[in-house]
Amino acid sequence: MNEKLTEDAALAASEECGCAPSPAERRSLWNRGSVTRRSAIGIGALSVVALSAFGITNGVTSAYAATYPSWDDVQKAKKNEAAKAAEVKRIEGLIASLTQKVADTKAAAELASNEFYEAQQAFFDAATEADELQAQADEQAAAADEAATKAGQVAAQLYRNGGDDTALQLFFSGSAADADQLLAKLGTMDKLLEYNQTVYDDAVAARNAAQQLSDQAVVAREERDRLQKIAEEKMIEAQAAADAAEAALDEQTANLDTLEAQLAALKDTTATTVAAYQKGVEERRKAEEARRKREAEEAAKAAAGGGGGGGGGGGGQPSSSGWVRPHGGYRSSGYGRRPSKCDNYGNCSSSFHRGVDLANGCGAPIYAASSGVVDYAGPNGGYGNYIRIQHSGGIATGYAHIRSGGFAVRSGQRVSAGQVIAYAGNTGNSLGCHLHFEVYRGGTINPINFMASKGVSV
Repeated sequence: MNEKLTEDAALAASEECGCAPSPAERRSLWNRGSVTRRSAIGIGALSVVALSAFGITNGVTSAYAATYPSWDDVQKAKKNEAAKAAEVKRIEGLIASLTQKVADTKAAAELASNEFYEAQQAFFDAATEADELQAQADEQAAAADEAATKAGQVAAQLYRNGGDDTALQLFFSGSAADADQLLAKLGTMDKLLEYNQTVYDDAVAARNAAQQLSDQAVVAREERDRLQKIAEEKMIEAQAAADAAEAALDEQTANLDTLEAQLAALKDTTATTVAAYQKGVEERRKAEEARRKREAEEAAKAAAGGGGGGGGGGGGQPSSSGWVRPHGGYRSSGYGRRPSKCDNYGNCSSSFHRGVDLANGCGAPIYAASSGVVDYAGPNGGYGNYIRIQHSGGIATGYAHIRSGGFAVRSGQRVSAGQVIAYAGNTGNSLGCHLHFEVYRGGTINPINFMASKGVSV
């Protein structure tokens, strides 16, 4: 990725969305504040700081930056027993160091991933509670207004029926018939007065309840905002740890095969030449490149085909709104409360489903639902491998259970609607290959309804 693209993506990803307790807060997902994503997730300067937060320091990885031996070094060492022994020890140390580095960074990434997941879910819960309390307060306020209106209508009816002059009319009445009529009228007025008192009491109670609920909603929003900031910090740490783990794995992949072949060449007492080992490494490298190229071509072909599946239609085809169905296949689970299911390994689905599940088979392409900037791509606890994209208007989308090695984009990258970003898998708390798709605006919202408003069926 060139530097300009990275900088543009970083700028877009760090724009403020305004998450204050107001109508604007419902149009936002994260309070960007003074935190910028790219300032915190580089593999360079920041990775050492991020890893040290998990107890991984340069003391553990002192050999990581060591110079790797060349095949010429190996050839020269074979000519001298002392040099050969030293080179064997050196290479064995490098292999152990690479292995340890991968294990350490993977463990740190898993820890950070789980902490991010827990913080994110706590924020979602708090956002839901704040919204529910405010909705209840609004409902009670409406009830108070309705009761006050009824009380006013009863008072107006009393006035039309004679008001305070009724008793005087009864006192000066010269007719029994008139008196009976006035007494009947008075009785009706008493009932109206009694009813009006009840209505008034209901209005006062509703108003008091509305105020109490509004006060609770304010506290809930403050807690939501606190948890929101924690979740954002945990996300930055998790991304840094994931990037470091990926870099460690890349380093191991790039060097381990050669180191093991060099070690075998040094320990070999037969007539096999160093050149033969070197040729073997090169042949395996070419075979791996061919495999990756083939997989990339197959993925591109699947993406070009729209990823269609039975029952639910294809994905990746933009609507007039610019939004896209993020995955092909059928809807296997909707949004809202549902029974929790567990597999034989203790992995359980949530009792409240915050997204919609789309099933189109293992490895099927996942598409960006709209254009935006990827601000997270890595492991995320129960979500497994996960991507989050920030869109315009305070909307963000999440894509979970991505297969291992199934990322097609990186954090900080700008993507277009319908672009392949990943491939479906079964990572995290998942009971089968599918895409778990979420939409965020202040918290999670129903993605089925939201996408329908964009002319897209999920």
